[in-house]
Amino acid sequence: MQVTVPFDNSYARLPELFYTRQAPTPVRAPRLIAYNEELSQLLGLADADDQDRAAVFSGVRVPDGADPLAQLYAGHQFGNFNPQLGDGRAILLGEVVGTDGVRRDIQLKGSGPTPYSRMGDGRAWLGPVLREYVVSEAMHALGVPTTRALAATLTGEDVLRESVLPGAILTRVAASHLRVGTFQIFASRGQKDALRELTQYAVARHWPEADGPMGLLRAVCAAQADLVAKWMSLGFIHGVMNTDNCTISGETIDYGPCAFMDEFNADTVFSSIDRHGRYAWSNQPGIIVWNMAQFATALLQQLDDPAEGVAEATEIVHAMPDQVEAARLKAFGSKIGISAPEPADTALIDDLLALMQDQQADFTNTFDALARGEARDQFLNREAIDAWHTRWLERIGREKSPESVMQASSPRIIPRNHRIEEMITAAVADDFAPFQRLMNALHNPFSTDDTDLMRPPTTAQRVPATFCGT
Repeated sequence: MQVTVPFDNSYARLPELFYTRQAPTPVRAPRLIAYNEELSQLLGLADADDQDRAAVFSGVRVPDGADPLAQLYAGHQFGNFNPQLGDGRAILLGEVVGTDGVRRDIQLKGSGPTPYSRMGDGRAWLGPVLREYVVSEAMHALGVPTTRALAATLTGEDVLRESVLPGAILTRVAASHLRVGTFQIFASRGQKDALRELTQYAVARHWPEADGPMGLLRAVCAAQADLVAKWMSLGFIHGVMNTDNCTISGETIDYGPCAFMDEFNADTVFSSIDRHGRYAWSNQPGIIVWNMAQFATALLQQLDDPAEGVAEATEIVHAMPDQVEAARLKAFGSKIGISAPEPADTALIDDLLALMQDQQADFTNTFDALARGEARDQFLNREAIDAWHTRWLERIGREKSPESVMQASSPRIIPRNHRIEEMITAAVADDFAPFQRLMNALHNPFSTDDTDLMRPPTTAQRVPATFCGT
């Protein structure tokens, strides 16, 4: 049976200055190693055999109705503006409207060179493909807006990075792949008509209630504020919050050097290329405001007189730190059992985090233990938390069901770095059992009892750095 996809490709109907039409480069011997049946059904894809799924999701066979293209965008990378980026190793096959009525992109990542590859080979190796598959699906299960993984396919071809590694392709599904950088490239080129058309498209696709470019800015700021607060509440560090990795939909995108921290430290950085800690855990709220300021600057360029919109754009961006803080208070309030936190609760949250950092407490396990009445066991000095615990008990005495609130917001399991590395090492040796085990546990992150996968790494197991994988 062949894969059939009910494509309806709206982005491909935009003028070709937004993209380059480009077919994926076929591979030698595609082999399907993971397929997301639940997501496939949501997208309305017909049943098919694994052989044809491998052919379609490796780019060997382009299904009927697809209109493959590589998208054009720019972006600030670690604060420095790159005037042209684009999909250097990804091909957008097309869009589908799912059984839930939501429009989504289907993209092949690692599908060969494009005009935007900048001397790269356009390929991906197995490790980053499995990392993104695992972490994006974990984020979905954790209730975080995210791109999703539909399929992972081995190509039967090697790629050269630091060594020779097995090639693979990820099929990524997203509400869209529109980014801040998509707007920046046309703003930087002074192409006002293109910027206006892109804004109209983004509003119609994602935020139909928004009124023009400033309405779009308000909507995206609100979505990103909520997204980053969710990251923070899970100990998640994106690792590369460049404007080309900042979506208009408010979804998490690009799981390159990302990681979930083990023991809590606000200054934690994992990305091997983030040498100055620009994207550390504690810096993420400030960076998202900075990114939205760049978005505002780009949107303003479509106005006949950009100066006329500066005051409104400034008001929107300047309000964002309070939005992020309000979202953070709500997210962390839930983690300590407070369903409707008050500003005074900020001190209770921050004092707990300070204790966790001082005592090297594991981020995920401390909040899980708090929900189960076992928090003292997470601290080097168990008495260190006692005074805080007394304050906390007094505060949650005003709550109706704090335990259920905590257990619904504090996962028992996250995709820990050392488990991901173990899973990748096994997969390179053609053993996908650790991958499947990790995926099964992460499917129910709030209720799993897999104590082995919940356990923090030993000193020997620690993975101190993550890599982009390009």
